[in-house]
Amino acid sequence: MQKTILLAFSFMCGFFSWAQTGKVIETQQVASNILKRSVQYGVYLPADYETSQRTYPVVYLLHGYTDDQTGWLQYGEINRYADKAIADGTIPPMIIIMPDADSSWYIDSYDNKENYEQFFIKEFIPAMEKKFRIKAEKSHRGIAGLSMGGYGTLIYALKYPNMFAAAAPLSAAVFTDEEMQNMPEAQWDRTFAQLFGRGLKGKDRLSEAWYKNSILRIIEEKNGAELNKVKYWIDCGDDDFLSGGNALLHVALRKKLVNHEYRMRDGKHDWTYWRTGITDALAFIGQSFRR
Repeated sequence: MQKTILLAFSFMCGFFSWAQTGKVIETQQVASNILKRSVQYGVYLPADYETSQRTYPVVYLLHGYTDDQTGWLQYGEINRYADKAIADGTIPPMIIIMPDADSSWYIDSYDNKENYEQFFIKEFIPAMEKKFRIKAEKSHRGIAGLSMGGYGTLIYALKYPNMFAAAAPLSAAVFTDEEMQNMPEAQWDRTFAQLFGRGLKGKDRLSEAWYKNSILRIIEEKNGAELNKVKYWIDCGDDDFLSGGNALLHVALRKKLVNHEYRMRDGKHDWTYWRTGITDALAFIGQSFRR
């Protein structure tokens, strides 16, 4: 009888621990002098945020092309996965912040009409660290994202290695020079012209603006010591149209002797894949927060 009561008590404790849910704020705004407009963002706060006075590590979670700050909440169910992972100790309690980047690809455009990268680094992160109880230091700051957001994750980790402890790009949009050069004109005009230049064809697309933001070129130009300042978790499906670029990313990092984790699981470029991968990605980042 006593054993049965203890088992029931243990089950109830586990249930109530699991039942604790974090707070989701789907739409907030921050004013940007750089962009000359307000930018929306979503936030996940861990369950004990409002009952404690502690500060928390943070992960900036970036959405993909055509999505916005609600993508990871509505389709990725990030709050549900974070609740469970925190409850079972897979990840430490953390704040997750999801900014809307529209179709900026998280970088500055060639003509400086859309300087999203400057906004993110100079305005957004400081604003978030002022508004929320965040551990405002590299050792407790991570970044992750999918597709376009995976590209943004890599851009920020590679360009600003003194700001992020770990980066977890999922299905990152990593393109070669050849892919950019041979991209159909309609796709270029729709997706990349506003970033790298309109009316460009062939080799003209391999401009200074492109090389400044080419993942593979940035890695090629940096030394291993600089690259090893950030811990990388790279995950892409074997049936994903971006799997080739991610494989080249893995090879490029290996050539520079960069410690990183590379995963290619069964799956394609969809939310089923990202939902099944986000917990491992957050666990990797969370481990970098621990000492």
